[in-house]
Amino acid sequence: MKKYLSGGAAIFLVAICYAFARLPTLTSPELAALAGRFRFKKIALPETPDHPPYKFVRQVHPSLERISAWVSSVGAAATLADLDGDGLPNDLIYIDSRTDLVTVTPVPGTGDRYKPFALDMSFWWHNSYDPSTMAPTGTVVGDFNEDGLMDVLVYFWGRTPVLYLRKANDATGSEAGRDAASDPSEKQLSSLAFVPRELVASGERWYSDCATQADLDGDGHIDLLIGNYFQDGARILDAKARGTEVMHEGKAKALNGGYKHVFLWQSGESGASPAATYKEVKNIFREEIAHGWTVAMGAADLDGDLLPEIYFAHDFGPDRLMHNRSTPGHLEFAELEGRRDFTTPKSCVLGHDSFKGMGCDFGDLNGDGLLDIYVSNIATKFGLTESHFLWQSTGHLQDMKLGVAPYFQNSEKLGLSRSGFAWDARLADFDNDGVLEAIQACGFIKGKINRWPELQALGTSNNQIVHNPRFWPSFRLGTDLSGSDCNPFFVCGDDGRYHDIAPLLGLAEPMVSRGIALADVEGDGRLDFVCANQWGPSDFFKNESPPAGDFLGLRLVRGKGFPAIGAVATVTLADGRKLVSFVDGGNGHSGRRSPDIHFGLGVVEKSKPVQVEIKWRNTEGKIQQSTEQLAPGWHTLQLRNTDILVSAPHHLVLR
Repeated sequence: MKKYLSGGAAIFLVAICYAFARLPTLTSPELAALAGRFRFKKIALPETPDHPPYKFVRQVHPSLERISAWVSSVGAAATLADLDGDGLPNDLIYIDSRTDLVTVTPVPGTGDRYKPFALDMSFWWHNSYDPSTMAPTGTVVGDFNEDGLMDVLVYFWGRTPVLYLRKANDATGSEAGRDAASDPSEKQLSSLAFVPRELVASGERWYSDCATQADLDGDGHIDLLIGNYFQDGARILDAKARGTEVMHEGKAKALNGGYKHVFLWQSGESGASPAATYKEVKNIFREEIAHGWTVAMGAADLDGDLLPEIYFAHDFGPDRLMHNRSTPGHLEFAELEGRRDFTTPKSCVLGHDSFKGMGCDFGDLNGDGLLDIYVSNIATKFGLTESHFLWQSTGHLQDMKLGVAPYFQNSEKLGLSRSGFAWDARLADFDNDGVLEAIQACGFIKGKINRWPELQALGTSNNQIVHNPRFWPSFRLGTDLSGSDCNPFFVCGDDGRYHDIAPLLGLAEPMVSRGIALADVEGDGRLDFVCANQWGPSDFFKNESPPAGDFLGLRLVRGKGFPAIGAVATVTLADGRKLVSFVDGGNGHSGRRSPDIHFGLGVVEKSKPVQVEIKWRNTEGKIQQSTEQLAPGWHTLQLRNTDILVSAPHHLVLR
């Protein structure tokens, strides 16, 4: 009898534990009600005419041939911006890993303003582009020579980044040029409008997985930060090289990756032969941080001094949050670490995790006027079930001066801890109700042979040998690792938790995605997005959601009209809630949102203006602040050295 009682007690205990371990969910009608607020139309991206034949794996160093599918798992990227100067971020720059072309095209449905074209890669200088050993892996749009025209930075595997600077006297680059152009076709944007320039003329081999721009030293000029993955100087994509390439020196604390390169802006020249000069500053971060295997990063002002902090998302090792203590011309960062209590696992303490950081974004999830940090890791069921991070601010910003990261890990409580093998992560308000949604790009390698058992075994390998790829399992073409993952679409329910409603929106399609680019491409107040997929077609998702609330859109510019990267806007609503956002310079993995700021306001009186506080650094590096009363809709604000010039509200909608 005792035997049966003890067995029953054990079963009861297991049942209780299972009940607590399960994620709470809503009823089907409740989920359907959430899904009814959203609707997206999927549209395939246009391709460059006469593109090269498709490939589905890269040629790699001989020592990496057995893991060629693993090595070939990045490269798809997308950026949304306003390149043609029509006032809308309806231009798309995307990389198709099947062709390795960097294509510039109008977003589908926004008019045939110019024909899709590929940026010219036929460099003439000594470190020319060799498609057999190099590949583009991402882009960032910015005004790198400060002439008011938008340029494109392309970063690569196998070489240093290239700046594509816009000609000031081309037909689409200035009023004078437009007046002089007699042939209507000359007015269209094309590859001839951009001049390639080396960011650094060292001829080095870099393996860059991410890049962003921000005013790092507070001098009023926008600087660049490039995050590398494999070691600088490696020959990862050289199928004719010799020797053995180096992989991660461990699966939990790998600190032997590529170098992080930081560049301070020096000068810029406009005209038919534009130029931009940057100075690289080295030895900023200690070696353990400088050589983390960087997959994603972000820069945002987290403590209110308009000096952007930096978050590094590292593969196979701890992520890092760096407190910015720089002064003009002098960079200084202090590492911040979270505090651990008795109930907190080590991997849920900022700076001490052993996960696989793949993407990051900033947003205020709880309406306290402070930015939180959303980070993708690997959270695959029956795979490597780690946890995504939602580093929520404690509000104790003064702790940063003591080296403490004022954040706690809150993804499980909020329902954001699990999805799949995730890359880019984005926080945005897609229905304008004043509450952010969360989306991710998921999937790793699509194939027919499930290799998760081998990957799990690799995760327990001896750190003394795992850096040698010849000891790795076979991950060649045909391997499948989370190839059937779907991109989640998390929406906050009435229970205060986020729920994935992607299947109810028709978005639950395996895509093996990498980058997510965000923008309101039509100016109708509804955020759209592009999903860049690896070894497959990429798509634009047009937001056709029914009206749920009003919005406030801000295009903040400085100087000759370049985006005021890092400027912060805080909206105070009638109920006292504060919404905060900033001009994003390119945060994340390989997707880039436009530099416009978008706030969902919920239901407000359209005739009643909204209070907006704006803080920025002027072109001299001095902090400025202004409070404006703005009606819902889109506004362009010229942030001058001492005040703000506000445009009349404009609703730019293309139908």
